[in-house]
Amino acid sequence: MSEQKRIPQHVAIIMDGNGRWARQRGKERYEGHAAGVEPVRAALRAAARNGVKYLTLYAFSTENWGRPEPEVDALMELFCRSVVNETPELVRQGVEIRMIGDRSRFSEKVQRYLAEAEERTAGGATLKLILALNYSSRDEIARAVRRIAARAAAGELAPERISETTIGEALDTADYPDPDLIVRTSGECRLSNFLLWQASYAELWFPEVLWPDFTEADFDRALEEYARRDRRFGLVK
Repeated sequence: MSEQKRIPQHVAIIMDGNGRWARQRGKERYEGHAAGVEPVRAALRAAARNGVKYLTLYAFSTENWGRPEPEVDALMELFCRSVVNETPELVRQGVEIRMIGDRSRFSEKVQRYLAEAEERTAGGATLKLILALNYSSRDEIARAVRRIAARAAAGELAPERISETTIGEALDTADYPDPDLIVRTSGECRLSNFLLWQASYAELWFPEVLWPDFTEADFDRALEEYARRDRRFGLVK
């Protein structure tokens, strides 16, 4: 992070409010999700313009499978269409796509499109776009614990050697820095099972704007809010 400009290295966004946006306009819920594609583009532009290096978007949680089947089907179709349509522009912009979460539950089609997007954008140096898909923090931590337990059972790791670093290295986000700033749109003030381990010292901001109405100016306001925060990480200045 640049201390001079107070720019966060990693911004994570809970993209909330698509359903309410659609309901307020008498539209179907899937129309709200479709309207949420342009704000993703806006967030990418603003992140790159401001020098943010990592942008994580909470796109689909493990709990979202409990939504009505037509809505889930529409979301899956939207994922596939968006990945196909947006990848060429992301390559041009130098954006590298990565995914966290358990992709095994997705259909073969969705998994193939995600893998192709990761492969085609690999090496993008401007910004890493991390998509949290079929993700929840508790599930992530449980999977990490199982991996660590397997190492301990195999005699590769002594239990007394397990540390915070050991756990961090077993998480989906092992290759990325913890988020400096987490934004949740729609005014809801909770993390909803998102990056709970990684958010230990993240700054949080909860703007009232619904996600389909989110703009580059809103992203800039998030960075302005971040710049006003006094981050001490439990220490005293």
